[in-house]
Amino acid sequence: MQVATTGLVLRQVKVGEADQILTLLTPDLGVISASAKGSLRLKNKLFSASGLFCYSEFTLTSGRSHYFVDSAQVKKVFHGISDSVEAMCLATYMAEIALSLSPAPPEADAQLRLLLNSLYMIGQKRLPLRQLKTIYELRAMSMAGYQPDLLACVSCGRYDGGEFYFDPIEGNLLCADCADKARHVPNLDAGALYALRHICLAEDKKLFSFTLSPSSLKNLSRVSEQYLLAHLEHGLKSLDFLKTVLE
Repeated sequence: MQVATTGLVLRQVKVGEADQILTLLTPDLGVISASAKGSLRLKNKLFSASGLFCYSEFTLTSGRSHYFVDSAQVKKVFHGISDSVEAMCLATYMAEIALSLSPAPPEADAQLRLLLNSLYMIGQKRLPLRQLKTIYELRAMSMAGYQPDLLACVSCGRYDGGEFYFDPIEGNLLCADCADKARHVPNLDAGALYALRHICLAEDKKLFSFTLSPSSLKNLSRVSEQYLLAHLEHGLKSLDFLKTVLE
């Protein structure tokens, strides 16, 4: 059976001299594997559309365990990503998160749009890469059903004022006073707390529209990474190297 879909190439695995197995994030099929025969040959009709982080239109034939690519046409190539090692590492990290979450329809559509927008922002170089990393971590996890409780301190109901502690395991907040009673050290300043709420709760079109001081970004980046790893329950191969290039 043939199906037509759009998809973002998250991973490529070379098979033989010129074939590839592509891992695609699609809006209507979720994460799938597809064999792209001959796609590594420059003159092959699949070459341009099957590159890493290419967003393309695919015509697929379904097999027993995966799909076969019959035809493909490029919709969007994120050229700016390849301009630096840091940008490429961040894109690879985001792709690994998407693979780990492996969203199924209809959630896959929203996750795909988030990743496409994040890759576009990486290429545009308008925000610090560490900020884009944090945005993607928190938003992807929230959309996957891990949205934290950010309304107020879970102990006393305090909404803002001073530092807060965000619990990466429980996914909730404690004000500084309640954190002290629970023997926790606050890990969010006011700027980081505002950004945390914005990332998790803002509408899509405003997601990237905020600024953050370097110190607040450092605090939030640490917290978002801890939250992601705590709920994925496993490490990510791309993270260790990414951290070395973003230092």
